[in-house]
Amino acid sequence: MSVNYRRLGSSGVQVSNLCLGTMNFGWHTSVEDSFAIMDRALELGINFFDTADVYGWEKYHGYTEEILGRWFAQGGGRRDKVILATKVFNPANRDKEDREPNHSGRNLSALKIHRHLEASLRRLQTDVIDLYQVHHVDRDCPWSEAWEAFDSLKARGKVIYVGSSNFAGWHIATANQEAMRRGMHPLVSEQSVYNLNNRMIELEVIPACTGYGMGLIPYSPVDGGMLAGAVEKERNWRRGGEWVTNRLERDRAKIAAYEDLCRRIGHPPAQVAIAWLLHQPAVTSPIVGPRTLAQLEDAVAATNIRLDAETLAALDRIFPGPGGAAPEAYAW
Repeated sequence: MSVNYRRLGSSGVQVSNLCLGTMNFGWHTSVEDSFAIMDRALELGINFFDTADVYGWEKYHGYTEEILGRWFAQGGGRRDKVILATKVFNPANRDKEDREPNHSGRNLSALKIHRHLEASLRRLQTDVIDLYQVHHVDRDCPWSEAWEAFDSLKARGKVIYVGSSNFAGWHIATANQEAMRRGMHPLVSEQSVYNLNNRMIELEVIPACTGYGMGLIPYSPVDGGMLAGAVEKERNWRRGGEWVTNRLERDRAKIAAYEDLCRRIGHPPAQVAIAWLLHQPAVTSPIVGPRTLAQLEDAVAATNIRLDAETLAALDRIFPGPGGAAPEAYAW
């Protein structure tokens, strides 16, 4: 393996088999270092960048999009080389004290979709979003309203593809059936938490993606650091706090077994976690969110790891998952 390109679901667009996540930009990573990471990502062949209108919350919503926009504005063909994904659903207030029900809430009204898309375009200094993703399902707003907004944006050339994030399998089905009823191209991808230690989407989300020809873009490939040598690094854990202690205590036995396996096969745990995702047939492009250039290089190194059948079986024994797709996972 190496950084190569795969079709995003049933679409014709080609994206790299790693996606550059930008959530840390402007938060854990300075603007200067963010620019360096994006430049290096392009050099390494990564053409798929993911962000969201809400990222940058440590300073203000939308700050991360602004960083990407400033990077694009440097020219050199940067924007043309990138398949750009952002998201809509969450609040995106520059001033956290400025509360307004339509702008500050979490929803998928046509009003919000149009307004937030225009704001993202301004911050990103671009005229089109390649992949516009619904950041979370809206259980109150009808899909007919959301798809009407997306249809308008696509017709005006402001959005090319629409994707989802954090959807259940039946949410994917409901959204896609409405899109097809309207004669529209349905969701092209789903972005969901998926890693060795959290395989719940194998029950229904992955089967839904496969059934509808959607790409799968897993986030949190190293489970917030749990799969990046957590036992070995316990004393120096960067996030700290009760959450980390509880997670590690709950999963200590299997994380320790995992780290032992990684030592035996001679690869760092974080790289093995990413490599495992790349070996899953449904996966298009795991999202990696490097805070440093070194972390980016480590993630790319994972694309060169080949896991043999024996190693994959050993990983399944440590992290068995839910037992496959529903209903066979729990019935017959």
